Amino acid sequence: MTRGAWMFARYAYAPNKLGYCGPPDAVTMAGSEGDVRAVARRFSGAWPYLRVMARMTGIEDPLDHRLVESYWLGGGVGARLSGSEFGAELLAVIGPQAGHYWTHLTPELLAEASGDHCFHVFGVYPWSRLLGSGAAEPLRVLDSCRIRWGTVLSREGDRVEVLSRRLTWDGARLGLGKDSVETVEGLGFLPDVTPGDRVALHWDWLTDRLRADQAETLEASTLRQLEATNRRLAG
Repeated sequence: MTRGAWMFARYAYAPNKLGYCGPPDAVTMAGSEGDVRAVARRFSGAWPYLRVMARMTGIEDPLDHRLVESYWLGGGVGARLSGSEFGAELLAVIGPQAGHYWTHLTPELLAEASGDHCFHVFGVYPWSRLLGSGAAEPLRVLDSCRIRWGTVLSREGDRVEVLSRRLTWDGARLGLGKDSVETVEGLGFLPDVTPGDRVALHWDWLTDRLRADQAETLEASTLRQLEATNRRLAG
């Protein structure tokens, strides 16, 4: 399997398995290259991003590793695109498919647009607009859905403790808290994970090992998106 298809499968598996994104074919995400490509095209969220990024960068294959890594972690080829131009093309694709929960997909969103998953979580999904309700669910969903980074502290069987920074909401602004310990029981694609590993998490699932530069890129793209989203929320 090509690097790009395999990376897409790793990061998309958890929300697909939980029934949040893509078709109900999670088992095929660990199948052949053809299986992954067929399933990827049915992701109404990630696939339009990859298609638009491919068109704007001139990279032919939407599952090229450069595009897939840029989408999930930020940075890379996607970060070189104009956010407003990318956002306009993206909304032209996903806007007509959106239901009544998605009336917020207007040109006003272009100010915080970027070609990565973090923008999809905080900008395109409606959850950031529900933070003021006082309910805990919007913050939980936003924190689980974003790609998180952390360091493995311990492992006991399939139970892994990871040091990470959780999402915070003070009633006015989103942020990242201090390092804290979270427990993950879905080893996913890292059955050989060991203490000291730097990892990526999506929902309650370990998806990948991260190089130092990848973790730094993910943190930077996350902080950038939080600031952009906070400006919208303040307005």
